[in-house]
Amino acid sequence: MSVSGRGNPVAEVKKSRALRWTIGLGLTAMVAVGLVLLFLLTQATTNRDLYERNYTLLFAVNVVVASLLLLVICWIAYRLLRRLQQKKFGSRLLVKLAAVFALAGFAPGMLIYVVSYQFVSRSIESWFDVKVEGALEAGLNLGRATLEALSSDLVAKTRGAAAGLSETLDASAALPLERAREAMGADDLMLWSASGRLIAAAGQSRYRLTPELPTQQQFRAARAQQFVTWVEGLEEAATPQPAIARIKALALVNSNDVGALAEPRYLLVAKALPSTLVSNALAVSQANREYQERALAREGLRRMYIGTLTLSLFMAVFGSVLLAVLLGNQIARPLLLLADGVREVAAGDLTPKASLGGKDELDGLTRSFAEMTQQLFDARQAVQTSMIEVSAARANLQTILDNLTAGVLVLDANGAIASSNPGATRILRLPLAAHEGKRLEDIDGLQSFGASISQQFEAFLLHGPERSLDHWQQSFELGNTSAGPVGRPANDVITLVARGAELPGHQRLLVFDDISEIVSAQRSQAWGEVARRLAHEIKNPLTPIQLSAERLEMKLTGKVGAPEQVLLTKSVKTIVDQVDAMKRLVNEFRDYARLPAAELKPVDLNSLALDVLHLYANDHSSVRVVADLDPECPNVQGDVQQLRQVLHNLVQNAQDATVSAGRADTQYPVVLRTQWRAASQRVRLSVLDCGTGFPENILKRAFEPYVTTKDKGTGLGLAVVKKIADEHGTRVEITNRLVDGQPIGAQVSLSFAIDRGATTSPG
Repeated sequence: MSVSGRGNPVAEVKKSRALRWTIGLGLTAMVAVGLVLLFLLTQATTNRDLYERNYTLLFAVNVVVASLLLLVICWIAYRLLRRLQQKKFGSRLLVKLAAVFALAGFAPGMLIYVVSYQFVSRSIESWFDVKVEGALEAGLNLGRATLEALSSDLVAKTRGAAAGLSETLDASAALPLERAREAMGADDLMLWSASGRLIAAAGQSRYRLTPELPTQQQFRAARAQQFVTWVEGLEEAATPQPAIARIKALALVNSNDVGALAEPRYLLVAKALPSTLVSNALAVSQANREYQERALAREGLRRMYIGTLTLSLFMAVFGSVLLAVLLGNQIARPLLLLADGVREVAAGDLTPKASLGGKDELDGLTRSFAEMTQQLFDARQAVQTSMIEVSAARANLQTILDNLTAGVLVLDANGAIASSNPGATRILRLPLAAHEGKRLEDIDGLQSFGASISQQFEAFLLHGPERSLDHWQQSFELGNTSAGPVGRPANDVITLVARGAELPGHQRLLVFDDISEIVSAQRSQAWGEVARRLAHEIKNPLTPIQLSAERLEMKLTGKVGAPEQVLLTKSVKTIVDQVDAMKRLVNEFRDYARLPAAELKPVDLNSLALDVLHLYANDHSSVRVVADLDPECPNVQGDVQQLRQVLHNLVQNAQDATVSAGRADTQYPVVLRTQWRAASQRVRLSVLDCGTGFPENILKRAFEPYVTTKDKGTGLGLAVVKKIADEHGTRVEITNRLVDGQPIGAQVSLSFAIDRGATTSPG
């Protein structure tokens, strides 16, 4: 069988061969172990000594083999259950085949196992005669009864001899002991003191240098019970010499001497047991011991047979399951291969699939499926190549859109935002990506703009084929009445030029650009031209008018009546004052028109602010000026003379606004403030007053010439400030200071770029 397609074909073949070799070796090892165990079991049952010597080895081998087979069976069952839980194709078929073959091997094996178990158990039990076991038990009981009778007789005689020695002195105790020994027929009599000193002895013990001393436990028992007996020598039955057993009795000798120094005495009597009795008792005990050992071996033999039978059952089940897995795998392998391929294709994986090289229909089906998958793979590769090219073109287009300064919006048929570029976000100063899916007129701050755009598209689409152009173009002025939702200062009014076109799929394209700077520059240029012409046209006739009025007053003074003189003086004064006002206005227009280009150098705003404040220190104005300077501010790029003019204009405007609000008091000072913004790397200069603030209509056009709230103002102060700020690349913001929604003054702020050459703050 050959394997081709997915993966390494050589590796698949090697894996299949390795699996077959592993299974073959497992079967060979199983048969070999079974034959060895059968041989050992046969030898053990015919040779008891061999069985006894190798019982532990046989049992250990049985346990090891049974454990290994059980682990293999559990591993196979675990693999089948895992395949079933993972819902792999063919897993149910493999489980069913394994269950059928296992049941086919397990049911007959279990029947043979039960029958053999009963046969072995009853056969081994019949090998041992119950009558023999009862006779041995009766012989042991008879020996125990005989020893107890001899012990009772010896105790009675010992107590009688002890009573006769109660009044005998230690020095004269030898002769009474000898007489008592002869009367009792004992072998040895010894009289001991409580301290273990031998007082007197009779029999063979008197010739011993170190007679055997009773133990302290025996002394205490004799003192507590008046006597104690024991038998010595029966435990020496294993020795090759004839066993010599003795029965001994130890009795307390009661003495009439009750003095304080009286020491208890003990009489020890030893008498040899008959040799026939000893031999018979040892023989019965040895026979009973051997019989019990055989009985214990009987349990081991039964366990050995049962273990072998159990192992045979495991082998049968293992062989059945293994055969089921092998046959089921051969049947299910092509189906599993097809199932894996279908699942991968359904998941989108069209890589070349594996196929089988057999000649049957299922193997041919795997080859056909592999060829079909290869064709699909080639087709998808071609599609992916086309998609990559389209994506590259789309990425290039997106890069172009992202780097356009103009704003680009794609709207759907309902006017909702489908996509936007960063230029649109920058111009409108709104996160348009967060508002995708919304209509422009539904976004805070863009309601009017969105409504106008919708009207333009409706009018454009209404004409249909009759329209001469494929787009519309219109300019819009986009402003804000507060600094909140739209995120622009209240006075920030931008002028947009927008162009709209229709896209395929009923989508709409909106392209717009911010021309506020262009409009502002055009207005500044126009006002400059107006200022130059006014200065030229108006300034020339002012001096003759003033001189003529003064000469007329000088000629007529004293030549007219008093009422006429008063009227003359008042009229001339009015003419002169108005001429002076016109001259000041013309000079301001001249200064606005002739404002030189800024020469940017490093400037310390804190030092410049302090210099300006010194000029207002001795000022007789009722509104004082205070400084709130940030010592961390670094140097900025600016023109000192022009920035000084900006500060003068802003401070004077702030004082005038505070006075006009009726707050000419030390509690309402004008604040000159600097702040270092580390996050944006800019220095902010602000002038705060306590006036009435700016009306909304003034905020929108505060920087245009002739826009003012003062009765005698020219409206050029903030225009000059704006023009100087533009020369410095600085943004100017005007906002009202609010408390509980009510204005308490105004704030004018300028944001300066720092001098990149400065390494430290001026401190």
